[in-house]
Amino acid sequence: MRKALRWLLALTVLIGTLSTAGAATAAQPEATTGTTSTASAASADILDRLLAIPGMSLIQEKPYTGYRFFVLNYTQPIDHRHPSKGTFQQRITVLHKDTARPTVFYTGGYSVSTNPSRREPTQIVDGNQVSMEYRFFTPSRPDPADWSKLDIWQAASDQHRIFQALKPIYNKKWVSTGGSKGGMTATYYERFYPRDMDGVVAYVAPNDVVNKEDSAYDTFFANVGTKECRDRLNAVQREALVRREPLEKTYAAYAAENGYTFTTVGSLDKAYEAVVLDYVWGFWQYSLLADCDTIPADAVNATDEEIWTSIDTISGFSFYTDQGLEPYTPYYYQAGTQLGAPTITFPYIEKSLIRYGYQPPRNFVPRDISMKFQPSAMRDVDTWVKNNANHMLYVYGQNDPWGAERFRLGKGAHDSYVFTAPGLNHGANVAGLVADEKALATARILQWAGVASATVQADPSAAKPLAKFDTKLDVRDVEREPTLRP
Repeated sequence: MRKALRWLLALTVLIGTLSTAGAATAAQPEATTGTTSTASAASADILDRLLAIPGMSLIQEKPYTGYRFFVLNYTQPIDHRHPSKGTFQQRITVLHKDTARPTVFYTGGYSVSTNPSRREPTQIVDGNQVSMEYRFFTPSRPDPADWSKLDIWQAASDQHRIFQALKPIYNKKWVSTGGSKGGMTATYYERFYPRDMDGVVAYVAPNDVVNKEDSAYDTFFANVGTKECRDRLNAVQREALVRREPLEKTYAAYAAENGYTFTTVGSLDKAYEAVVLDYVWGFWQYSLLADCDTIPADAVNATDEEIWTSIDTISGFSFYTDQGLEPYTPYYYQAGTQLGAPTITFPYIEKSLIRYGYQPPRNFVPRDISMKFQPSAMRDVDTWVKNNANHMLYVYGQNDPWGAERFRLGKGAHDSYVFTAPGLNHGANVAGLVADEKALATARILQWAGVASATVQADPSAAKPLAKFDTKLDVRDVEREPTLRP
């Protein structure tokens, strides 16, 4: 069974004191010293060149035909404003093709995969790919962890230092990318360091400008898909609350069998309701309209096992346990301090059946970690994107709940776009766009990366990915993020 991890959101910053000028105070990587000529350095083995960067060390090299793939550690300041106050090791990976090719800078906003993979823009430009693990996701976490240093400016400064360290080696054009929280991360990086990248491709990136105003989500759920599908999902969700007592006995047995505990969320009852309220959101985030046939058609007459299995397949009863939440503590911390989190209503469920509603991120973070929300963080980023977006592309899925609150462009935007892939979910991509938008998006990515042919520059409709599709490198699951609450 597929256990859908949760939703996305998160990232914030002390923007009252953060400006682009302030961002420049981030610690800079040391310059490589020595008498080696530029020509001889360029001819050196790529691993030797990477390891010559101060603070860079090799964890592992994995072979892949046509590439070299490295898992590395890079020494970063815990606090980029005060680099003398300690460091930590941040994992990155490098999928190396050729220093003569452009480079794509990817982050998912969570842990980094240590297996070779290629994001869509990397395939489009046939380039190198640098992937970064987001700070505070293990093992890229300072010890001890000062959680006040987990904010969007510090994370953007991580990316800035990595870029500065690698740019002398990969000196062609750079394009940043990411999906979901990674799309948010790419946006925040561009906001604080707008001169680093030559383009940004952000997929399914939420934009919760005003945390307390979430009516856009209610409008989305009232209209998404078809009425028949919505009715099926709503009925199963309601029935799971009607049958709370017997199904919680099943949950207790399941938890005991697997050694699951509920200290962080507070109780099995709170965890149960959180999983159930995630159900409808989780379906539309990770499934397609055609998958409605897998949802029980007559929830009232379905067996307890059928209700349990449907909820578990979509939401995952293991998630709100201590063991399920622990890897996502950094995400919930950011959701509760900067990024914001969605709240939706359930008009088809009697109020008497809902005890807690959408629980705040605070409920999913251990109580010994202090949290305070910074409402100015997302407003700052949203305003900046509207007025300053340059070479930025946003791709959303028509049926993805996270797209209900999205980034939008203002009059100050230049050569930037927001496209929606019809019928797609949280896995929306350029390939899923309608033909003319797909061609335009592909052409702009090629242009930003400096590899658009004269034919493509004259006729964007001729644009196609430069690298052939690779079933191992290019096939991946939908961007899976924790579903913040429901």
